[in-house]
Amino acid sequence: MQILSLLGVLGGLLINQVTAVSKFTPARPPSLPLAVKSPYLSTWFPAGSSGGNGGHLPGQWPTFWTGQITGWAGLIRVDGNVFTWMGNTKDIKTADQVAYEYTSTRSVFTLAVDGKVSMKITFLSPLTPKDLKRQSLIFSYMQVEVTSMDGSNHDVQLYTDISAEWVSGDSNDVAQWDFGTTDGISYHKVWKQTQMLFSEKNDQSEWGNIYYATDSTSGLTYQSGADTDVRGAFAKSGKLANSKDNNFRAINQNWPVFGYAIDLGSVGSTATSILFSIGLCQEQAIQFLGKDGLVVLPSLWKSYFSDDVSALSFFHKDYSESSKLSTQLDDKISTDSIAVAGQDYLTLTSLAARQAFGAVQLVGTSDKTYLFLKEISSNGNTQTVDVVYPASPIFMYLNPELLKLLLDPHFENQESGHYPNKWAIHDLGTHFPNATGHPDGLDEAMPLEECGNNLIMVLAYAQRSKNTDYLKQHYPILQQWAEYLVQDSLYPQDQLSTDDFAGHLVNQTNLALKGMVALEAMSQIASLVGETDDAKNYTTIAHDYITKWMDLGNNKNDNPPHSILNYNNPNTHGLLYNLYNDRLLGTKLVPDSIYKQQSDFYPTIKGSYGVPLDTRNQYTKSDWEIFVAAIAETETRDMFIQDLVKWVNETPTSKPFTDLYETATGAFPAGIEFKARPVMGGMFALLALPIVGG
Repeated sequence: MQILSLLGVLGGLLINQVTAVSKFTPARPPSLPLAVKSPYLSTWFPAGSSGGNGGHLPGQWPTFWTGQITGWAGLIRVDGNVFTWMGNTKDIKTADQVAYEYTSTRSVFTLAVDGKVSMKITFLSPLTPKDLKRQSLIFSYMQVEVTSMDGSNHDVQLYTDISAEWVSGDSNDVAQWDFGTTDGISYHKVWKQTQMLFSEKNDQSEWGNIYYATDSTSGLTYQSGADTDVRGAFAKSGKLANSKDNNFRAINQNWPVFGYAIDLGSVGSTATSILFSIGLCQEQAIQFLGKDGLVVLPSLWKSYFSDDVSALSFFHKDYSESSKLSTQLDDKISTDSIAVAGQDYLTLTSLAARQAFGAVQLVGTSDKTYLFLKEISSNGNTQTVDVVYPASPIFMYLNPELLKLLLDPHFENQESGHYPNKWAIHDLGTHFPNATGHPDGLDEAMPLEECGNNLIMVLAYAQRSKNTDYLKQHYPILQQWAEYLVQDSLYPQDQLSTDDFAGHLVNQTNLALKGMVALEAMSQIASLVGETDDAKNYTTIAHDYITKWMDLGNNKNDNPPHSILNYNNPNTHGLLYNLYNDRLLGTKLVPDSIYKQQSDFYPTIKGSYGVPLDTRNQYTKSDWEIFVAAIAETETRDMFIQDLVKWVNETPTSKPFTDLYETATGAFPAGIEFKARPVMGGMFALLALPIVGG
């Protein structure tokens, strides 16, 4: 989808507008993505009624995904009068926001300032899923365009700063900073004075360097110092002192900020544009327990750039190409989403894209690359299999090799003997970025869930990449996991599924189905590598199990009939989202009658904002709703999508796109706030199906 230029369309309306009422296209999300590129560069703008201001850039601070402020301010002087265009600066009146629009890679705000000039602020977090060099850079752009809107020229100066809050999740920590120039670029560099490698506070990283950069133009001045001093200097004179505060101190002590002022001179009807880059550089990224024991893996960008400043320079000067590639991705997702399920579906996929990629980071070297994922907000685990699985549709769709890079560290850890159990490990570390595994075998146990997920994802990758050598390479452990499924899939033990917040349950219908489809997947894996006897054995077992499951897991006497939550519990129901795997892999294990049965049933139990996850509670999981929608008949599919879009527009929550909410109110369930989780890659479930050719 191309970015719409609102300036010309709205210009005439804005001249006489006193109080702007912002339009939101295609929706007003609960939180608006600003700079979202990794687990540690993840700044959003709260918009919901619970903790947000409705999505207006001036008048409120941007925040890290957890909710703590990451100070980012913007001021503008027009003919000597000062206005705030971003942030919540003291005693300065705000510009009027007119419109907000998002695509898969951009958030675009349009503001009117004093009826005189219009501002277009574009936050671009580039997504280049097939260009790992660019994707490895943990940087984001902010472009500001200023244009006269009343036909007259105006004297304009622009200001922006970031605060030291970007470098630590604890505002009592001491920050240090510097200023420099390189290749025609000016940059502020900020870091935590006492670095804590591979550590977090309030989920923010405690090591690395934050950079805030712009072009070294003739009208540029800079300054670091207390927030009131630096912003006050600009408000008074429209420029800064070209000075550095050398009093390194706690973040909350006179709040150090790092500002730029740019004199734009006389601004008329031709847009004047200024570009800023913001990012995080960490040379060391992950601790990983693999074939060589415990090793430290570098950020992948280190394979392409000698140091931070070289990476920063490349990124900033790459805006034209990076913007072009991002527009191509926007257009691809837009075209495909609308073709498959219409504009409402695009509302969901385009909102989810940055969030899914914002939970992963490319590490290692160009010769041996990994993609590591943080289970954001639910517990912070590293490389959680049952989080990789619901996130996987976006990677299958945009570049299946990324799914392989997510699976590789699991194979390496377990095939190297670092995990004692016969089933698949749940995660590779209790907390990101420490992928130190579970040599004691005491990870959160989800044996059927994770064995099934791995077999399903591996076959999905092989089908899309044609890489059967990958199957041969890992065949022994795949067979080991399959043998566990033979034992446990028909009558699952009392265990957790991926929906662990709902608790343990024996004989879960949906979980059993995952194991059975995974056994049929193992049959296809065996066939692809020439193990014909194994292929016959696993398909025989899978078909035998599914025949029994048809009776055990379904209430055929109800009107309409439906699957049940667990065996011998006829008055229950749940989202049968694991049926999606049968369609994803083309295993054709499950009869078409089950697809129709479920499609007819879901509309009879829906709430205001969707269908409950199961009969135990009235909350739902939006990722699983889209898995179900992807295989439903058109009317039911559209019902799921429309109800979720309604939730996006109306939810009171103000945290990044949640996957867990109450179907009646749209609020978070009591005591649980899932936000910014990578599972929203599941919004791409329709696009990952073979019929799309993803």
